[in-house]
Amino acid sequence: MSSANGKGFQLAGLLDRQTLRRLAGSSTFSRGEDYFAGGNVRSLDEHRGTVVARVQGTVAYAVKLWAEGKELGYSCSCPRGDDGEFCKHCVAVGLAAMAGKTKPSAPRQCKPKITLDDVREYLSGENKSVLVDLLMERAVWDDALREQLFLKAAKKRGKGGVDIDAIKEALDRAIDPGDYLSWREVGDYSNGVEEAVKTIEEILDEGHATEAIDLAEHALESAEEAIGSVDDSDGHMGGILERLQELHLRACKKARPDPVALARRLFEREIGTGYDVFHGAVATYADVLGEKGVAEYRKLAEERWQKVKVLGPGQDDPEKYGSRFRISAIMMTLAQLDGDLDAQVEVLKRDLSHAYGFLKIAEMYREAGKADLALEWAEKGLKAFPARTDSRLREFVADEYHRRKRHDDAMTLAWAELSERPDLEQYKNLKRHADRAKAWATWREKALAAIRQEVARRKREAGKSPWGYRADHSTLVEIFLWEGDLETAWKEAQAGGCNRGLWMLLAEKREKDHPEDALPIYQREIESTLSHANNDAYAQAVKLLKKVGQVMTRMGDGRKFPAYLESVRVTHARKRNFMRLLSRANWTQAASAFALHRQAPDMT
Repeated sequence: MSSANGKGFQLAGLLDRQTLRRLAGSSTFSRGEDYFAGGNVRSLDEHRGTVVARVQGTVAYAVKLWAEGKELGYSCSCPRGDDGEFCKHCVAVGLAAMAGKTKPSAPRQCKPKITLDDVREYLSGENKSVLVDLLMERAVWDDALREQLFLKAAKKRGKGGVDIDAIKEALDRAIDPGDYLSWREVGDYSNGVEEAVKTIEEILDEGHATEAIDLAEHALESAEEAIGSVDDSDGHMGGILERLQELHLRACKKARPDPVALARRLFEREIGTGYDVFHGAVATYADVLGEKGVAEYRKLAEERWQKVKVLGPGQDDPEKYGSRFRISAIMMTLAQLDGDLDAQVEVLKRDLSHAYGFLKIAEMYREAGKADLALEWAEKGLKAFPARTDSRLREFVADEYHRRKRHDDAMTLAWAELSERPDLEQYKNLKRHADRAKAWATWREKALAAIRQEVARRKREAGKSPWGYRADHSTLVEIFLWEGDLETAWKEAQAGGCNRGLWMLLAEKREKDHPEDALPIYQREIESTLSHANNDAYAQAVKLLKKVGQVMTRMGDGRKFPAYLESVRVTHARKRNFMRLLSRANWTQAASAFALHRQAPDMT
């Protein structure tokens, strides 16, 4: 692979077998090795730090590998590649790139006959009109290229200036997603939008800051509208919005637009957006706005703030997470700019419809060193929301009570949390508080009794359920495992059952001293795992089978393992991929007696 540039060198440093195996998983890596060894990698080349190749599978798939910061970037046109997986084709190309050839059995093919460097040399010597014809012909079929060329043509049409209308039209074309775009389609689409954003950056760098402000605001509006028509699960569009805001701020710092007019535009954008565009703008743009701009921003905000009604406990506002949230954030930003604690509290007091509102005020006072006011507001919150309150509010008050040596009051609150949520986390929390009160022994017995009562209640309710719901002793098993009491945890599991994860954990902890307890757990898990009928399940089942062999050996029953293994083969013979994994596995490591068994039949 070439290392002529920084990207190429960086990619070479990222390619190693361990990385490929980590990204693909062992089974996929193994299949990728087979593809590489079989000479399925074709047309391998590298250009400016990106490796490109075709891999012959059911059809020919296009693969790319590149450096993405400190991570390996990859794409493949196969179905698994479309789902974002590091597939066997990517593995094969990675191995080929490391080896510097497409087929290990054919050294004469180490270098393709035609490379991208050859293409560059051809293009550099070709007549301009021929290149124009090539591009135009390709643009007819390539949407991304066509939109990129529209942007460049619109930018060029300014002839020394900037044709704003033409560039806005080109931006709209690039940003408009048309029909709804699925997750798989958003990557290519967002690449085109990023090219449009680069055009604005170029205009800014060329000294047209005022025009860049207008274009950035226009692009932001178009991008916000487009987000509703794309599945942006990976956050591509969110990153583009952030980039446009960065360009807008840069342009404003260069152009120094009218501060009052800018304040009005920023305020309307911040108050009206659904995607946090220009969130906290009055602070971010404070230097650009200056006194006049900030004053205008404040005036607009206070006018809007007067229309926001006060909410008390239990009250609601349909705009709570819309315009109300945004104007509240603006008022808080203004109060923070002023360094006015009372003004910040007043903003929070406008919405005390939930317990967390009281907590935020209490935390604000505590950070300001006003502990009494902090406790007063936190206690108000508990009084307003006595049951099923915010656990963070209870924790705040309980910690403050401990600090004031009011340990009994703190324990009352910790007990309320456990009573509402009798699980391992609240058991741990109760212990933390009881340790501060030096009373864990008493509270531990009380907690275990309460949890046993809750388990019994759930069992009664499960017995009445028409849906076949089952209650078990998982919570008790978790608690005793956390305390390091393996024997009691095992007894609870035996008495009332537990979830699969806990059974496996118990088996791992008991297999050394009590292999007879671990064996049936592993065997049950094998059957449960194989019921999923997929390659990951098959790989996990093989690992468990090896574990069974090791446990049988520890029990002195290693010679029984081949018969058990054969029974699994027979039961699941129709699972061809599972059969293939079984044939590849090294069973001599599973049971030491297995190797002897293959030499001499079992006489037992």
